[in-house]
Amino acid sequence: MFRLCMISLVVLIAGTSTGAADLPVIHLEPYIKRSENLQRPVYLTNDGTDRNFVVEQPGRVRLIVDGKLQDAAYLNLTDRVFDQGECGLLSIAFHPDFATNGYLYANYTARRPKLQTVIAEYKADPTAHTVGASTERVVMTIDQPYANHNGGHILFGPDGMLYIGMGDGGSAGDPQNRAQNPRELLGKMLRIDVNHRDPYAIPKDNPYTKDARVHPEIWAIGLRNPWRFSFDARTGICFAGDVGQNAFEEVDVIEKGGNYGWRIFEASHTFKMVDDPPKTIAPIAEYPRSEGVSITGGLVYRGKKSPSLDGWYFYADYGSGRIWALKYEKRKKTAQGEVLRMRGQPSSFGVDASGEMYICDHSGAVLRIAEGK
Repeated sequence: MFRLCMISLVVLIAGTSTGAADLPVIHLEPYIKRSENLQRPVYLTNDGTDRNFVVEQPGRVRLIVDGKLQDAAYLNLTDRVFDQGECGLLSIAFHPDFATNGYLYANYTARRPKLQTVIAEYKADPTAHTVGASTERVVMTIDQPYANHNGGHILFGPDGMLYIGMGDGGSAGDPQNRAQNPRELLGKMLRIDVNHRDPYAIPKDNPYTKDARVHPEIWAIGLRNPWRFSFDARTGICFAGDVGQNAFEEVDVIEKGGNYGWRIFEASHTFKMVDDPPKTIAPIAEYPRSEGVSITGGLVYRGKKSPSLDGWYFYADYGSGRIWALKYEKRKKTAQGEVLRMRGQPSSFGVDASGEMYICDHSGAVLRIAEGK
C-alpha cells in the first residue's frame, strides 16, 4: 500500500508547474470534513446512482447520500479484517449490474490464522442503506508472506471482468522474487470472471490460459505494489500507480500480458539485473524520492462540471501531498506537471456516477477536485 507518513491538516497550497504551459488549474473543495469522523478513508466509489461510498481501512464502508455521510456503516467487516499498518479493508467494487443483481465485492486482509488477502462477494438490496456481512461468499484468498505490499484494489473493467491489483507480498526488495514468478499470484494484475460463480471463472482471453507454467488468473506481471489503478471511462486504457522501493515512483499503462519489470527495474532504473532479462514495459511517468515517497494512482477526469480537466490523468503522492496531471494521447505522454500540493495524506482518488473526481485524505476527509483556483 502506501508508506505511512505523519502529515496532518488539510490545508491547500499551490503547486509549481513543472510541465507544459497548458496544465489544468485545479482546486479542492470540502466534501466530507474531518469533523465527521471518518476513520482512515482509503477509497471512494459509487453504485451507478447518485450514492457514493467511502471505505474506512479498519473495516467499514460508509454511505454518502446527497453529500451527507450516514452514521451507520453500510457494510461492517471489522470482525474479520486485520488492519494494522498497510493491512485492512482496502477497496470495494460494485458489480456493473448491481442495480439488478445486488452483488458487490471487497478486498481485505485477514488472519485465518495466517495473513491472507480475501476477495469476497456480498448480496445487497440495491436500494438499501445497509448490507449484511453474513451474506459473504469468499471468492478468492491469497496468502501474504508479510504485512505490507498487499495491493488492495479491485475494479470491474469495461469488459465486465474483475481486475485485482496484487503487491509483491512485502518485506523489501521482493526477497523471493515473487513479482517475476509466473507461479505466484503476488506482484501481478489478476483478471477473473465472477459471473460464473464456482467460485469464479478464468476469462478465455486471459494471456496465459494455455500455459500450464503460469497461473491463468494473471493478466500482467512485474508489479511491486499497484495500490491504485483505473480505467479511462472513454478510452478503456488502464493506468496504475506502482509504489517504488528506494528511489522512484511510477505510473504504468497496464496491457494484456505485460511485464512491468519489478524487481529487475524500479521504474525505468535497474534494481536487480538478471542474465537474459525478459522484455519489459517502461513506465509512462516516474518521479524521484525528492518529490515523494509513495504514489497514489489516480484517475482520468471525464466529468462535466470541469471541462478544462477532461482527459487529464491525475495522481498524487501520499507523503509529499503533491498532485500531478498527465495527458496521455495516441499511446504516448504529451504533457505532465505538478498542479497542486495539499497538506494531507492523499490515499486514493475516487469518482461518482457522473464522472466527478474526489480525493481521500487518510487523516479523515474527502475532497472534490474541480477546475480553477
